Amino acid sequence: MITLDVLCARFTRLDPDDLRRWIAEGHVRCEVEAGAPCFREIDVERVRLILELRHDLAVNEEALPVVLSLLDQIYALRRRLKQLGAAEDEAPSASA
Repeated sequence: MITLDVLCARFTRLDPDDLRRWIAEGHVRCEVEAGAPCFREIDVERVRLILELRHDLAVNEEALPVVLSLLDQIYALRRRLKQLGAAEDEAPSASA
């Protein structure tokens, strides 16, 4: 688990107030340990994604929920397709 201070040190352009807002809006998840927010690696990558969207691709704060939702849908579909492909590979062949 990564603390808020470590996360902010890792991403120098991360504003702690922005992160708190993203948590409140449900864009980023955190767990609380000893009264302080802590982040799993997947949540750290979510912060990296949001920073790239905001700074590198100039996605504004109002569009951020839509873009994140669409990306989440794409990732969910990719996982589902991978599962279907794996199930198909495991299914007995009709010609066998």
